[in-house]
Amino acid sequence: MSNKTTHLARPVYVVDGARTPFLKAKGKTGPFHAADLAVQAGRALLSRMPFAPHEIDEVVMGCVMPGPNEANIARVIALRLSCGITTPAWTVQRNCASGMQALDSAASNIANGRAELVLTGGVEAMSHAPLLLNETMVNWMADLYGAKKPLDKLKVLTQLRAGHLKPIVGLLCGLTDPINGLGMGQTAEIIAHRFNISRREMDEYAVRSHHRLAHAQAQGWMDEIVPIYDKEGNVHLSDDGVRGDSSVEKLTKLKPVFDRHFGKVTAANSAQITDGATLLLLASAEAVEKYKLPVLGAIVDSHWAALEPSEMGLGPVHAMAPIMQRQGLALADVDYWEINEAFAAQVLACVEACKDERYCQQQLGLSAALGEIASARLNVDGGGVSLGHPVGASGARIVLHLLHVLKRSNARRGIASLCIGGGQGGAMLLEREVD
Repeated sequence: MSNKTTHLARPVYVVDGARTPFLKAKGKTGPFHAADLAVQAGRALLSRMPFAPHEIDEVVMGCVMPGPNEANIARVIALRLSCGITTPAWTVQRNCASGMQALDSAASNIANGRAELVLTGGVEAMSHAPLLLNETMVNWMADLYGAKKPLDKLKVLTQLRAGHLKPIVGLLCGLTDPINGLGMGQTAEIIAHRFNISRREMDEYAVRSHHRLAHAQAQGWMDEIVPIYDKEGNVHLSDDGVRGDSSVEKLTKLKPVFDRHFGKVTAANSAQITDGATLLLLASAEAVEKYKLPVLGAIVDSHWAALEPSEMGLGPVHAMAPIMQRQGLALADVDYWEINEAFAAQVLACVEACKDERYCQQQLGLSAALGEIASARLNVDGGGVSLGHPVGASGARIVLHLLHVLKRSNARRGIASLCIGGGQGGAMLLEREVD
């Protein structure tokens, strides 16, 4: 474990990690609540450790939509994993980057000496997103419960109308920016137009994502995934949204979703609505030495950025560039990249922005373009388009998988990044010792 250039006060190491298969939402609620997913991944991870769960200093989890019985879901997970009643646990929420925010928060506590071992990551059961009563129905129910006399109750009952029963879809609310009223898919359309990205380019990217994931599964490269078992006794072994036979010809038949007349973004070139969890164990150098722990890599630097909400998909560029400046890195110094695939258009726009001199000068304050991120080093095993984007978990997933890619390739350095609804971006620089 050599010293690394880092903004952290002391080194922070990723010891190990595990994730569940990402299970595509199929209309009905999925077989797992969010806490169930995280606990199954956590049990597999902790079973490999030479210490007892109660020796963990804290648990930090990212989650956007915990269920009504999962308030402060990190604490629920910690107790169900037998981390002990004296182990504090807390939940963070930064939309799509909640899992990465959890890692960053955990790393900061280790770096400043407040913790030595932290269990962290993210989880989301998007298929369990709530259907809510509208305000008219809520007020009608308040009137009904407030009526004391039978005749008064009968009067309120006669006021019930069909419109009272129209539900509010929580997931659609969460995927709509409350400031500008744009859905996330509409923001993808905006940046696709800005960089003149064609429908065919989006579909080609989506097909490549599926083919890369199918290839990685066939090669056994998704070994961070652990089997999980539902209440019916079914075992889930792998990401189930992959379509290995995907083709551009098939995708061209689909109609745009967010701009039906002029749009290019379809369901097939967007991330899938998915359930899943990813957990990682972070440790200080002292903890690594004390327990003789393996090391996947180190968290070297991170950055959070903000930009115009209507162009939120470009957030990764705004978060990655400051890290590269701070660390004195060129694109060629980074071996592999993971940019979360919220939309094919969004990843392609980030690639275009990096090589656009005017954008880099005017929006990032750079003297020249960053350069082009090679496709062969970007999302090499697929991403959200093919395996899904459970919003609370994706930030942790891309960090864990990037470390596995670096290990597999005997490469040293990688950057993981996400766009964030509301107009933000997050990025994390990872390094490992090479043979």
